[in-house]
Amino acid sequence: MSFVPVCGPEGPLRVTAASAARRPAAVRAVLFDFSGTLFQIGAYEDRIRAALADPVDDATMDRLLNGLEAGLSHPDVIEAQRARDVSSKAHRHAFTTWYASVPELAPCAEALYEQLRAPEQWLPYADTASTLARLTQSGLPLGVVSDVGWDLRATFAHHGLDRFISAWVHSYEHHTEKPDPLLFRHACRELGADPSETLMVGDHPAKDGGAAGAGLRSYVLPAGAAPGSLRGLDAVLRLAGLLSA
Repeated sequence: MSFVPVCGPEGPLRVTAASAARRPAAVRAVLFDFSGTLFQIGAYEDRIRAALADPVDDATMDRLLNGLEAGLSHPDVIEAQRARDVSSKAHRHAFTTWYASVPELAPCAEALYEQLRAPEQWLPYADTASTLARLTQSGLPLGVVSDVGWDLRATFAHHGLDRFISAWVHSYEHHTEKPDPLLFRHACRELGADPSETLMVGDHPAKDGGAAGAGLRSYVLPAGAAPGSLRGLDAVLRLAGLLSA
């Protein structure tokens, strides 16, 4: 395995003749984030209507969604998010605390969380399957590195995508979160890939982009893509040298 050289404020402290002449290594393995990168959960409107016993009109739904938005800045919710992905218990607490910050949703906070864990609630982006298939057909091993509170294999299997993934790194199983180098390096070891030849793809600049601190390359997608839409994963194929620019 290769490691990141010691750098000062302007660059590497030591530059050898070998490193100066070296070309960037080809991408030989790809790691993906889960939520917001390969999958997105279904619309909150649909989830709330399924969880509540009584019908919800549009005005009420708008008020509930406004409440969830406001809840993100509530001190109790903010505190619950700290280290939320280091254990299943912390993950559940973080989300149920947020849901319960809206009084009308408090009674169904656990039901909303169970939706979050349900494979059928998650939708692959329109270009997820084709991208994973193309990378696999080209011989590149793939892994998932996700800050999450449950095992994602069932979700991928529900959509027939588990066959493409050879390494699964769930933060809660390692009691840490991205961008901890431990997670990225563990995935590389699982795939038998050198970090310098591995690409991490995600949607969070600090967490997924932080893979660079472990010696990987990273590609960060813009956040906010709608469930089921094209995610722009063709860029990954280009970075892997499978499509021309």
